[in-house]
Amino acid sequence: MTTSRLLPIGIVQVSLAGVLWGTGGITLEVIRDYAELSFVTVSGYRMLIAALVLLAAVVVLRRGRALVALLRDAPGTACVMGVGTGAYQAFYFGSVVEVGVTVATVVSLGLAPVLLTAAEALRDRRHPGGRRVLVVAVALAGLVLVSVAAGGTGTGPRPWLGVLLAVGSGATYAATTALGKTITHRTDPLALTTVATTAGALALVPAALVAGGPLTTDDPVAIGAMGYLGVMTMALAYGLLYAGLRTTTSTAAVIASLLEPVTAAIVAALFLDERVGVLGAVGIVLVLAAVAGAGREPVAESGPAVPARPDVRTGPA
Repeated sequence: MTTSRLLPIGIVQVSLAGVLWGTGGITLEVIRDYAELSFVTVSGYRMLIAALVLLAAVVVLRRGRALVALLRDAPGTACVMGVGTGAYQAFYFGSVVEVGVTVATVVSLGLAPVLLTAAEALRDRRHPGGRRVLVVAVALAGLVLVSVAAGGTGTGPRPWLGVLLAVGSGATYAATTALGKTITHRTDPLALTTVATTAGALALVPAALVAGGPLTTDDPVAIGAMGYLGVMTMALAYGLLYAGLRTTTSTAAVIASLLEPVTAAIVAALFLDERVGVLGAVGIVLVLAAVAGAGREPVAESGPAVPARPDVRTGPA
């Protein structure tokens, strides 16, 4: 499929997914203002709500056969993807608590595409080339600047722990995405997202119990915010992503990643008064430039040649 034949609606759908993901951090802050729920508990509720919505969509859209086929052919892979998705989100929310929305989002989302680019280059046993090395170097420089800025401005109670959690989030997201590429081209997206989300929700339930603290709240604002997280930033956002990937290439995932940190930074500056200073701003620009450069690299499409099929679907898990 050539670029000229891509439908604009696909880019719009994936971009909207990125914007929705970018509102997740500030929504968590709203929940924490009204309820004493741990970030692990909030992550569990987010995935549980999304799983219920997706299961309802499977029933309404009559995708039960696709769901059964996935559970028969690749249940282990789908469940591991779900656990990885749950872990990535829990690490991310933990990073938001410790270092703030802007740094958490930029580090976690900026790191993942770069790791994927490097891993795929190693897999194909090809020298990354000067352009690709430059992309990785710029990304690492940006991450260092953002990390230093976070430690110096005190945007959270434990900024260095927050940065480490963000790195863990980005690495987990990259690994989960790489795993997802092994089955997304032969699996119904709705069925895969439903199984993965349900597995992730089940994995986070015992984690929330171990984390301790209140497990429920009767505050309507907190409940509404958790509903938003589950429906909008999980179920709808991933639905938009997979719908968009029907008419775009897999680099659309990088577009979503670009819009998420940008959205998070703007929202945090407007509503949370978060500032990372000039050094942090330079780091953010470098990270976004690196992600844009990685998105234009053909690494994600490399590997053994596969005959083109009109229904091939790829993208992050």
